[in-house]
Amino acid sequence: MTRPVVGIIGNTDMLNGTYPAYTGGRMNAEAVAEVSHCMPLLIPAHPNFVSVDELMETCDGFLFTGGRPNVHPEEYGEEETEAHGAFDRCRDAITLPLIRACVEAGQPFFGICRGFQEVNVAMGGTLYPEIRDLPGRMNHRMPPDGSLEEKFALRHPVRLSKGGMFEKLFGTDEVMTNTLHGQGIKRPGARIVIEGYAPDGTPEAIYVKDAPGFAMAVQWHPEYRAGEDPVSRPLFEAFGVAVRDFAEARRGRVSEVA
Repeated sequence: MTRPVVGIIGNTDMLNGTYPAYTGGRMNAEAVAEVSHCMPLLIPAHPNFVSVDELMETCDGFLFTGGRPNVHPEEYGEEETEAHGAFDRCRDAITLPLIRACVEAGQPFFGICRGFQEVNVAMGGTLYPEIRDLPGRMNHRMPPDGSLEEKFALRHPVRLSKGGMFEKLFGTDEVMTNTLHGQGIKRPGARIVIEGYAPDGTPEAIYVKDAPGFAMAVQWHPEYRAGEDPVSRPLFEAFGVAVRDFAEARRGRVSEVA
């Protein structure tokens, strides 16, 4: 039997400063294939090339990845400033309605970093443009220098709500994570439940309340060494189970109709 398909939302990029491309980190595909046990499929997030309906029909679940461009503040009712950084309006045009459609349909999705922020915005929430500029907040950005291992090193704990979904998944109420982001949740959207916080109060783990399917997101990057890390692995394993269950249920419905 073929594996369920997880659509990995790609980013608009410019290779070598001249060649336009859609890109996705290899570690995202590795996590989906080797830990979630699904087939990774890179999605060019552009409304001229794909539609929400087509994506939901083609894929069984979605991974909303990190990326350097930020969600445009117009998407949550604020004006653009220099602090908001670069944008990818085409990705916004696909991911935000796709998240809302998945929530209603019970189609599984997992948000990471920018994907975490997209989930909040899709549900009506807002973002701070630069966490490190807020009083009492730490610098959550990726270290500018060093090896990949140094950039993705564990840097702070995340305290989880006791009895919550994430604590049950990890078997503990505190985990250590990396941190490679500039923005963060300002106001949580409707149905967004925050279950994890960094020591400085920055939200780090959320889910969509009463969503019929897997609808979780984290601000850190669990795709790094997902098969080895004791925090990353259960996230991708649980996501994979949800995607397989959804795919099997959908195949069953199709068989009944046929």
